[in-house]
Amino acid sequence: MPLEASPELAALAEERQTLTRRLDRLSGQASAKAEAYIESRRQLLAAEAFLDLAPQAAARLEDLTRELFGEVLDEIETDLTHAVREILGQNRTVVTRREIKNGKLVIEFEMEQDGRTEDIYVGQGGSVCNILSVGLRLVALSQLDPDRHRPFLVLDEQDCWLRPDLVPGFVRLIAAIADRLGIQVLYISHHPVDLFALEARRVFGLRPGRENGPTLTILADRTAAGAVDLSAPQAEAQTTPGGE
Repeated sequence: MPLEASPELAALAEERQTLTRRLDRLSGQASAKAEAYIESRRQLLAAEAFLDLAPQAAARLEDLTRELFGEVLDEIETDLTHAVREILGQNRTVVTRREIKNGKLVIEFEMEQDGRTEDIYVGQGGSVCNILSVGLRLVALSQLDPDRHRPFLVLDEQDCWLRPDLVPGFVRLIAAIADRLGIQVLYISHHPVDLFALEARRVFGLRPGRENGPTLTILADRTAAGAVDLSAPQAEAQTTPGGE
């Protein structure tokens, strides 16, 4: 007759089965965690390899940025230098200082004369700023998509810091650039009309009125057949007498 198992042996056998099942479960979990660790390690190594390339990529992006904007900035320097010399009659050169900050190209404009650097905010009592700001606006406007942006620029008293004798050359240059780029310019000034009338397609006089409000008068019209067409690209001048 077979011997009946003692209660102690039965308990041990059941505990063994429980431990075996637990071991199998833990072995499965350990295998899954080991695979997850291997995958995480692979991703870490890939990320470290990518980060190692970051300085090289940043340097290359800086080079590409300089190459992309270099020719444009060189041309802008030349054009603005021509404008300053043409209007002020001085041998000055517009230069740009270019550097990359936080992944962006930062440009600073300066003036050079006889090898000396001059702050554009100080030179000529503001006249240099007048000239450069107009040039940069015209350049920026010419870069916009014409299908989405109308080529139209308003210059409100842009000649405020210029001596009266410099105004004709200033307006003449604006008109030439506007015609070349196909930009319509509305030029507002308090200077006498004869300083810029020959350079504008049309000249309007705006006069204040206490009772009926301001009145607008066409002082000169050099368009074809004298027709007034405000939609065509052109340089215009509007003069506003001083006072009210």
